[in-house]
Amino acid sequence: MAALRRLVSVPLLVRAGEAALGRRGVRALRRSPVRVLPPQKERGAAAEAQRSPRKPPPPAVERSAAGPGLWYEKAAPGDRRLGKVVTIAKSKKFRDHHGKVLLEGQRLIKDALEAGAVLQTLFFSTVGHLKELPEAALKRATLVKVKFEEIKSWSDLVTPQGLIGIFSKPDHTKMFYPAAQLSRSLPLLLVCDNIRDPGNLGTILRSAAGAGCEKVLLTKGCVDPWEPKVLRAGMGAHFRLPVLANLDWESVPSNLPAGIRVCVADNKDPAARAEAASAPRGAGRAGSAPGKSKPMAALEHEDEEGAADVCVPNLATQCYYEDWMQAPVAVVIGGETHGLSLEALHLAASTGGKRLVIPVVPGVDSLNSAIAAGILLFEGKRQLLRRHQQEDERQTLPVV
Repeated sequence: MAALRRLVSVPLLVRAGEAALGRRGVRALRRSPVRVLPPQKERGAAAEAQRSPRKPPPPAVERSAAGPGLWYEKAAPGDRRLGKVVTIAKSKKFRDHHGKVLLEGQRLIKDALEAGAVLQTLFFSTVGHLKELPEAALKRATLVKVKFEEIKSWSDLVTPQGLIGIFSKPDHTKMFYPAAQLSRSLPLLLVCDNIRDPGNLGTILRSAAGAGCEKVLLTKGCVDPWEPKVLRAGMGAHFRLPVLANLDWESVPSNLPAGIRVCVADNKDPAARAEAASAPRGAGRAGSAPGKSKPMAALEHEDEEGAADVCVPNLATQCYYEDWMQAPVAVVIGGETHGLSLEALHLAASTGGKRLVIPVVPGVDSLNSAIAAGILLFEGKRQLLRRHQQEDERQTLPVV
């Protein structure tokens, strides 16, 4: 009897166990799954991504081959790089802050690349433009093909060439100037004193390169040599000789060779200067007190200094075609508005320099600064070459 009870109870226990398991399975299905939390940094990034609006993906870049190993991109509508072109061209502050300059035209870009300037981005309208430029330099840059109409809208040239390059701001210590320029370099330097007109400065740099100047120094107050108008007027002179810009007058002597003599360009002939210096103050400039005389140089700088007793050194004065080229020599060209600064005159006096006068017809105030620079530089070159020729002739004379 007891055995029969045990046999009957076993199925009951099995069914009870199955019912319990079934209830636990139902409860397990009703439970929510365990949430796995990411690290704190990833949670913060995910929350920030949800709060900020999603940016549309950048447009696909279409790349094409311009030759073996040379690829270029086709600019998509709304390419932000195109907007920087105008900013670099117009803003000196932007150029200085980002260390970039903009060059336009095949000739200027080619001169820059051959001199070792670093090309970052080149915008061009036709693939044929690339064939005239050094291929090795193009491979290291970003090439972007744009429509000619867009380049024309950025350019301020009358006839754009469809070629614009953005370069790293050149460093004159790392440039490779043409061998022909270096072989004809003379111990003749040029200092620009407050030249503010872009066309004049570009023409001055071009004359300095043509005369064979060793280098050009630009003091503070001069226009930025990397402005587009200066670059166009310079016609590649920036990449033919060193141009040191934005110099304080205190640092100018350290950039000049030892034993150099500094001469300044003048626009008053010696007779007129002596007459003005000896004339009564009442016969001089308007607003002067009568009964006293004063050197002409002091009269020139009295207004800007605002003092009656300005200390202006007296420099020997001579015409530009008289002998003054004793190497090495630096010529200072003053600005169109204020002329020579007192610092330039003091520097000339400390080196035994002179005032070089270019006589003009009475009634003509002065020459354009670029014209004056060209006259003095090529006259200095003529005098130096003549002196070398005379020395060579003396060395070849037979000994009696």
